[in-house]
Amino acid sequence: MKTFIPLLCAALLVCACKETTPESNAGQPKDNMDEVAIIETKFGKIVIEFFGDDAPKTTANFKKLAREKFYNGTTFHRVIPNFMIQGGDPTTKSDPHSRRAGTGGPGYTVPAEIKQLNARGAVATARLGDQANPKRASSGCQFFINVKDNDFLDRGGYTVFGRVIKGMEVVDQIVAVPRDDRDNPNDAVKMEIKLVPRAEAGL
Repeated sequence: MKTFIPLLCAALLVCACKETTPESNAGQPKDNMDEVAIIETKFGKIVIEFFGDDAPKTTANFKKLAREKFYNGTTFHRVIPNFMIQGGDPTTKSDPHSRRAGTGGPGYTVPAEIKQLNARGAVATARLGDQANPKRASSGCQFFINVKDNDFLDRGGYTVFGRVIKGMEVVDQIVAVPRDDRDNPNDAVKMEIKLVPRAEAGL
């Protein structure tokens, strides 16, 4: 599958899903602002709060998948220093180093909700490039965490649906691990995601 290749290394974000099915009508219940996501890794925990008002469909979809334990056992399959870490591809569960890593998804995309910026700690959805995806629809599952202010991504348009409020030191450790020629960590960095009240996350 050919991927859209913009300037710099944004192509490493956009090789998200191969799905060509219509955009998802993911449920949009009113977001529980008291609820945060905890991503557990071997390096520690990353806590994310959601931008439910600005990205209601994306937030609802992410929470749905987290509740279904869809993400458990997936990996951060692409890590690029001074850029981002990307994960959530179900193909990495069985083989973290598969050449297919970065192409998997739940079978649908989510409509674009482009409002927030790609600042350090911002959590956004991966997507195919504009040529194949002019509506800038998001991957149904893959996401990335910015490790620096990536304002050039704001020009390209990515749906930012949350931000890291605790554990950026964990993100910084993950982005610095040794990796192969496809930016996939040599030693798999698996994740488990759960949703908890803010108080339970120590906030």
